[in-house]
Parts: sequence; structure tokens; C-alpha cells
Amino acid sequence: MTFSPPLPYSLDIETLQDDEDETLASINASFDKILQTTHEDYGRAVRAVHAKAHAILEGSFQVAGALPRELAQGLFASPGDYRAYLRISTNPGDILDDAVALPRGVALKVIGVEGERLPGAEGRTQDFVMVNGPVFTAPDARKFARSLKMLAATTDRAESVKVAASKVLRAVNAALGTIGLESTVLAGLGGAPQVDPLGETYFSVTPFRYGEYVAKFRLRPVGMALTELAGKKVMTKGHPNAIRETVREDMAGIDAEWAFEVQLRRDANRQPIEDASVEWKEDEAPFVEVARLRVPRQDSWDADRVRAVDENMRFSVWTGLASHRPLGGINRVRRGAYQHSADFRAAANGCPMHEPAN
Repeated sequence: MTFSPPLPYSLDIETLQDDEDETLASINASFDKILQTTHEDYGRAVRAVHAKAHAILEGSFQVAGALPRELAQGLFASPGDYRAYLRISTNPGDILDDAVALPRGVALKVIGVEGERLPGAEGRTQDFVMVNGPVFTAPDARKFARSLKMLAATTDRAESVKVAASKVLRAVNAALGTIGLESTVLAGLGGAPQVDPLGETYFSVTPFRYGEYVAKFRLRPVGMALTELAGKKVMTKGHPNAIRETVREDMAGIDAEWAFEVQLRRDANRQPIEDASVEWKEDEAPFVEVARLRVPRQDSWDADRVRAVDENMRFSVWTGLASHRPLGGINRVRRGAYQHSADFRAAANGCPMHEPAN
């Protein structure tokens, strides 16, 4: 199949809105409600979103050699083998029983990356933050701020109510799925299927500069050890940390491998920058592998690694190279919001965030 050539990156590719400062202030206010409530509940500060981690993994991120010019950009300009951390999590800011089925996320930190940094990005790392769905739950930052305000209001509500609601929403979404109408909105509210996160595929959902071009990213499980886990149900009844336990059991006996893939932007209308709710269709813009993430069998909840990564590190799409600058309104507000959350954690816990050395 022949595809249109990738579109070039340019400084005027984004459309800034006049009210983005007000939108960020609204998001930070919602974050404060979440952060302060959970700090009081747990006696320590946790992340405003994706607070509950299920696994902290360490492996190698191996950039492929002999990539064509359009793919050999930024971090991927030349082959390399980097140390990397992978954090698997669930999206709310409160730490819930796993019986509440919610979307999963992964945060990948690649260590020892050389090149011009984004403003304020310390160290020599490149972060990628992804979720297990191809689109964002809101098209733009303004609508995301509204939904986050409603989510913040549910923080600290009775967990039994959330569990019951999750069961109903999962049943509704499953019924919609039989006719091809699964809802990302319902999934975000607790209607996501409760499956093994190691078998899931993860998407950046928002666009990024890719050197001379623009792209979205995907992390896809490869090899039978992971692909046979796709859709595998996790039994949560009586096990509030069932996902963590499942992944820990899995990773004790398998060597995991994911393809890191790039989807270059090829059509300005069909692949917008400012609307994160629009999926870039693969039949118009294919994903192509540029690296492999390899994680050998290990204890996925090792106490020292959990302390170093889960408690003392931050992940942000704004930590990395200028050649992979985040694009679009959702990403623009993420910069201040992620920093706001990390600053709260650092101050409340009396420990600054750390970027790992090479």
C-alpha cells in the first residue's frame, strides 16, 4: 500500500487558545483537591493522576539500526541500547481496590539520552507516557479541565460505591462491544475491562514533534509470552491488589518484550494536532517499529526499585529532547500540571524528585 509522505514539523503547527492560562489554573485547582485529600488519607503525597502503580520494571530500550531517514530522528537518529524504567498504573489520583476497573497507563523513562533538551528538562532522560487506548477522553484542554473537576469531586468517595458502579459500567460497555460501540467515556468512568496490563497495547494519544516530522507513539507487546496475555481476565474479588499480584507472578517467569512504534502524521485534516479525541487511522498512517523494550524476568514489585522509581521519580511528556516536543493543547497544559503535581509530592514528602543518572 502506498501512503502519503509524512508532513513536516513547523513552528506554526499548533493553534494556541487565549484561555490556556485559565484552563491550567482550573486543572491545578482540581489537582490540589485530589492531592490534598489523598495526602490526608494516606499520610503521604501521591500522584494527582495514575497514583496506583501495579509494577515497576527495569530493562533495556534498544533503538533499531538502518532506519530510513524519516524514522531516524531525535532519540532514534542512530542505534543505541539504553537502560529504561517502565511504570504500569491505573489512572485515578486515589489508590483504589482493583475491583474498580479503570484504564491503564504506562510511563517509560529512557536513560542516558544525548541532545538538546526541552526547556526545564533536567538530566539525560526521555519520558514517554501512554494509555491503553488510541484516543484521549477529551478533545481539548478546556473540556479535559471540566471532566477533571468532576473526577476530583469523587476523590475519597466510598470505595464500595465505586466498585458497584464499575461492575455496572463494565457490563454496559461489554454489551456495547458486541455491536462495536465500546465507549472510551464509559471506560474512563470505570467501565474498562479488568485484564492483565502486560497484554495491553499503549498509545501516546497526543502528537509530538519527531525531529523534522510529527508523530504519535505506541508500545505493543510482541512475543508469545506477552501476546498470550492479551485479554486475560484478572480476578479481583477479595484481592484489592490483584493486578499487582498478577503482574508479579507473570514477570517472575517470563522475559517481556514490546515494540516501540512511531506513527508519522501524513494528513493535516485527518490527523489533527489540537483534537486529541481523533484517532489517526492506521490504514492512512501506519505504525512502524523503531525500537524494542526488553524486560527480563524480575520481581516487578521489588522494594528498592519501587522506592527509587515510584516514590522518588516523576514522569512527564515534557522531560526529554527538544526534537520530541509535545504538541497540542492537552500537552501544553500537561507541562504546568505535571510540574504542579510533582512539586506538591516533593514538598509534602520532604524529598525532591530525582532524574536517574546514566
